[in-house]
Amino acid sequence: MIREDALAIVNEFVTNQNLVKHMLAVEASMQDCAERFGEDPHDWGIVGLLHDFDWEIHPTLDSHPQDGAALLRERGVPEKYVRCVLSHADHTDIPRESTMEKALFACDEITGLITAVALVRPSKSIHDVRVKSVRKKWKDNRFAANVNREDISQGAEELGVDLWEHVEHIIESMQRIAPQLGLSGTPSNP
Repeated sequence: MIREDALAIVNEFVTNQNLVKHMLAVEASMQDCAERFGEDPHDWGIVGLLHDFDWEIHPTLDSHPQDGAALLRERGVPEKYVRCVLSHADHTDIPRESTMEKALFACDEITGLITAVALVRPSKSIHDVRVKSVRKKWKDNRFAANVNREDISQGAEELGVDLWEHVEHIIESMQRIAPQLGLSGTPSNP
């Protein structure tokens, strides 16, 4: 599957630009994670791009992502990608077995927290976000309250990586595509 086909699926089902940006952030994070694990960045990126494509049409845990799996299959998405998308949600009872499946779970929630940290910076720039900033906001459960910190910790553990090193890598991945995420801002230390 080529990226353009995955992007066409996203564009077909997603109108919320913040959701698109989230999927782009997970795509970039998955690509970089694949490289760190000696895997295929293209495959991993496609999964990151597609993982929440059905959230607008299936916005409850009763239907997301399991009802979206049929739509992916109808569009010829390889079964290993579909399985990975299904495994990123604990309620589907699809165990995360492959490194790609574990990475998707590990990259998903953390991008939301990092985005929130960037948006409260005076510059609104991902380039000004440091691990220290994320750690500080991590402790405040009222900040980005909808971000599941337990899932973030569990994801790093399942992937076998240090949580804060993982956060640093995700920040770097998101910095790489800052314009697409709307998080370029103006770096305070250019």
